[in-house]
Amino acid sequence: MSIQNLISFFDAYLPLGEVEKQELRKRAEVRRIKRRQFILQEGDVCRHYFFVVEGCFKMYGVDEKGGEHNILFAAENDWITDIGSFHSDRPTRLYIEAMEPAKVIQIHKPDLLYFYRYHPTFDRNFRVITENRLVEQQNRVLQNISSTAEERYLSFLEQYPQLASRIPNSQIASYLGITPEFLSKIRRKLSSEA
Repeated sequence: MSIQNLISFFDAYLPLGEVEKQELRKRAEVRRIKRRQFILQEGDVCRHYFFVVEGCFKMYGVDEKGGEHNILFAAENDWITDIGSFHSDRPTRLYIEAMEPAKVIQIHKPDLLYFYRYHPTFDRNFRVITENRLVEQQNRVLQNISSTAEERYLSFLEQYPQLASRIPNSQIASYLGITPEFLSKIRRKLSSEA
């Protein structure tokens, strides 16, 4: 059933033909991931695109003082990968860690390149997925330089409505670039205004 989740995801963009579905079933790999298990660590070269079937992941970097800085969250029906490392074959500076027990479908780079070459529907689907993620990242950069912490939090709630109750405050605060205490203050203010 897991591969069917991915097929259904693609159907929202450009549906796959029967041959493409068979190739996907043959080449994609389903993996179970434990809570706090890494699917990518600093220094590794990213070799897969990961589609989240169950669970939640965070992508983050670590500064020289050991502080984590969350860049991205991905939960059910979303993708996560270090696209820079994946495409350049260079070691990553990032970590991708399961925040909950999870199940992913991973597509290995040679298989993805095969799909692109022999099944153009995959090329189109991944282009749209990548472009959408780029737009999200551009909007996030703009917010980080021009919005208040409260505005960034409200945007987080809009982008990740299902995650606000699943992710600890410390992780959300890291994503927003604020302290957990300041996030609690923002939440109290918003709840008193409601």
